[in-house]
Amino acid sequence: MNSIKDIDCFLLDMDGTIYLSNQLIDQAVDFIKLLEEQDKEYVFFTNNSSKNTDDYQKKLKNFGLDVPLEKIVNSGQVTANYVREHKENAAVYPVGTPSLERELASAGLKLVKDKNEEIDFLVLGFDKTLNYKKLWDAHDLILEGVEYIATNPDSVCPLENGKSMPDCGSIISLLETSTGKRPLVVGKPNTLMVDYVSKKLGIKKEGMAMVGDRIYTDIQMAINAGITGILVLSGESTQKTVAESPQEVDYVFNSVADIMEQLKK
Repeated sequence: MNSIKDIDCFLLDMDGTIYLSNQLIDQAVDFIKLLEEQDKEYVFFTNNSSKNTDDYQKKLKNFGLDVPLEKIVNSGQVTANYVREHKENAAVYPVGTPSLERELASAGLKLVKDKNEEIDFLVLGFDKTLNYKKLWDAHDLILEGVEYIATNPDSVCPLENGKSMPDCGSIISLLETSTGKRPLVVGKPNTLMVDYVSKKLGIKKEGMAMVGDRIYTDIQMAINAGITGILVLSGESTQKTVAESPQEVDYVFNSVADIMEQLKK
């Protein structure tokens, strides 16, 4: 565990950490500016695969954050990279939003919408366009033995005012009930996400910290990767969650504003 001042690169979750839906978390922009002033590396690092990196860049810009694409990593991007590394030009049946489909296509993967065609991988994401046909096709493909990959295990996506919506993990649970099978999950807490950033930006893991609002994804990934884990209570987790968690959290702050105050000291 590094002290806050000794962290070289902050991996920043977005939903629940930097913003909640379309509401920016207090002092989040000031926090990013301080990292830049102190020559700290940072990467926006999210499990939410319903948007691609271009979408996230636009959303962050609307919040007043002008972030280059190489500093934005989502689970859809890492999933596309994983599939491409295992089979170039792979045929993929996508259960995801049009943004996820564009992410997969931009990696050179072939998108297949007809389950009767030859398919190498079934990719399941946080699909806000989900319909019964997609579920039924996914069910059939899983039972046929098509390699099954999911972008992330998050049960819910936090929204403002304490509300939430079903996320990819809930769809995984539905398909597990119907097929008895679970996918390889690429996103947090899988260390594939950290490996991708380390390789892409040339940053050593030893100086990294994961900042996020979920213990079972953000903090568990930090534990799995051997990096510092920083939990913020601005999204899904609460003090009760921390007290009941079997995982040991390195640092707990109310929000990134409190991390900023620690860096100023």
